[in-house]
Amino acid sequence: MGRARRQHPERLGEKLREIRERLELSQEQMAERLKNTKSSVRPGHISELERGIREPTLPMLLRYARIAGVYVDVLIDDNLDLPKKLTPKKQSK
Repeated sequence: MGRARRQHPERLGEKLREIRERLELSQEQMAERLKNTKSSVRPGHISELERGIREPTLPMLLRYARIAGVYVDVLIDDNLDLPKKLTPKKQSK
C-alpha cells in the first residue's frame, strides 16, 4: 500500500493573507501574535504560509482562527468564506 499525498485546502493561504490584511497587521506583527505557538514563527514564514509554500501546524492554525475570531473549519474548508466582519480576540500576554 503506497502513501497518498495528503489533501490540502486550496484557499488556506488566501484566507490567512486576508485575515492579516483585514486586521491591518504587517507580516512582522502577525508573526509576533503567532509566537505563542510552540513553533518559532518569523515574518518570512507568514509570506510562505500566505503563498501556500508552507503549511501551518495545527496549533498555528488554531491561533490564526482565534486571532481572527473564527472557527478553524472556516479556514480549512474551501467551501466556506471568511465572515464579512472579523471579531479579533484581544491578544493575551
